[in-house]
Amino acid sequence: MVPPPGKGVLIPHSRQPGRSVGSRLFDVLFAFRPGRARLTLADLTRETGLPHATVHRLAGELVQAGALERAPDGAFTVGLRLWRLGTLAPLSAPLRTTALPFMDDLHTALRQHVQLSVLVGTEAVLVERLSAGNAVDVISRLGGRLPLHSSGVGKVLLAHAEPELLEQIIAQGLPAYTERTVTDPTRLRALLAECHETGVAVVREETTPGVDSVATRVLNANGEVVAALSVVVAAGSVDLRAVRPAVIASGLAVSRGLGWHPSAEVRACPQR
Repeated sequence: MVPPPGKGVLIPHSRQPGRSVGSRLFDVLFAFRPGRARLTLADLTRETGLPHATVHRLAGELVQAGALERAPDGAFTVGLRLWRLGTLAPLSAPLRTTALPFMDDLHTALRQHVQLSVLVGTEAVLVERLSAGNAVDVISRLGGRLPLHSSGVGKVLLAHAEPELLEQIIAQGLPAYTERTVTDPTRLRALLAECHETGVAVVREETTPGVDSVATRVLNANGEVVAALSVVVAAGSVDLRAVRPAVIASGLAVSRGLGWHPSAEVRACPQR
């Protein structure tokens, strides 16, 4: 069927003519994401929309370069060289290096999950986590994403983001992950206003049943909230009021390590 005048056929991005080899390599690499860390050749072909022969050739080149690794069964995973490169990102490298000693102290004291997250788009991305073997099961994974309206780190980041982001989140809808998820915009605004004032969010079973968290902000030398630090525990296992001062102290210590001073005005999270 001939398309109407001015209504050309929509060509998938991966099949558009004139695209460079580099852009197609990125298509293959970006097919990997949290929950999709192990992909077959068929998976990569489906995810990228590229021809099977092209994906086979590009994946082979990435394996040779060490960006991908191939298991004996043929499945692909992210290679060590690519992982090392990712740890050098300007956002995460100084932040993680500064935060890890204080996260380790919290982890040693509580033997629970200690997490560090940053704002990316409309989600909180987990850039570091320390966990004990007997810690409560959680949905988040390193490199994974958490909702802003229902997680501890998410609430901290959302409370300190530009106002337009909150309006966007509300307009998209506030999914109820559990019976305790705050889905009323008026109540959410009130909680975020309190979090902006105190720098702390306390969340009880809003993202995962049986899981509570206490989160606080991390600031840089300019006073920008660049991350959120949290402790995640089994609901009722500890008194969250007792955990709160330790989490706050750790967040302040990380902030000072990044050059923050109490005289600095608290500024919005950088948008990424």
